[in-house]
Amino acid sequence: MKTRVEEHDIIVLIDENLRKIIIDTDGKTDKIRAVGVIDPKSLIGNEYGKKLQIGNKQFWILQPSVQDKLQGIYRQAQIILPRDAAHILMNCAIEPGQQVLEAGIGSGSLTIALASAVAPTGRVISYDIRQEFIDHALRNLSQANLSNYVTTKIKDVTEGIDETNLDAVILDIPNPWAAVPHTWTALKIGGYLCTYSPLISQVEQTVKTIQQHPFIECKTYENIQREMIVSKHGTRPSFEMLGHTGYLTFARKILTP
Repeated sequence: MKTRVEEHDIIVLIDENLRKIIIDTDGKTDKIRAVGVIDPKSLIGNEYGKKLQIGNKQFWILQPSVQDKLQGIYRQAQIILPRDAAHILMNCAIEPGQQVLEAGIGSGSLTIALASAVAPTGRVISYDIRQEFIDHALRNLSQANLSNYVTTKIKDVTEGIDETNLDAVILDIPNPWAAVPHTWTALKIGGYLCTYSPLISQVEQTVKTIQQHPFIECKTYENIQREMIVSKHGTRPSFEMLGHTGYLTFARKILTP
């Protein structure tokens, strides 16, 4: 186990408000949000777990977890939060060595979670119709040291899927029902479909389409999360509950309906 920052390390800086910044020690001197101008190489040699003074701010320096990498990315689009990403990983049974396709790469938060789960021998294939989203997500993946496990394509998943025998397909697009037939063809037997939709009307149309194809275990979930604040004066629920973000629908491919 490393005790100090070494060359080529990816690190996370966490400030006293628990904001997280992912830094590649191989990067160039640059102005980093919430930190200021810093040469990443100057962090080499610092002890993990200690508090570090950078400019007029203090940060803890740690090796990043998957959750750190998700929370520390630069956002260009709304991200799938760690609570939903974890639910996707479990309900789609994502494991090392698998081949997983996602459509709608966004800022790459789910891509980071998927790539971490399938590494070191698996692969994530990410479709998106916008090159700027792919470019932005790839920068975040590179920062998280996970880009080697991801292949990106400019492609509309509702017009078809090139790959076959996939372990899972995750759709974060406005009209996932339009990709359900292609998903069934692309999945292996027993493979999982997951859709992420902010509106219940999207869920209803998606489930209706799923029911027209050989799938089982079709279920929809909404994750509501509330932190409990524990202090020496007592315990209470947080006033800032993480409410609705999106509905997760899962289904599993079979042959005989």
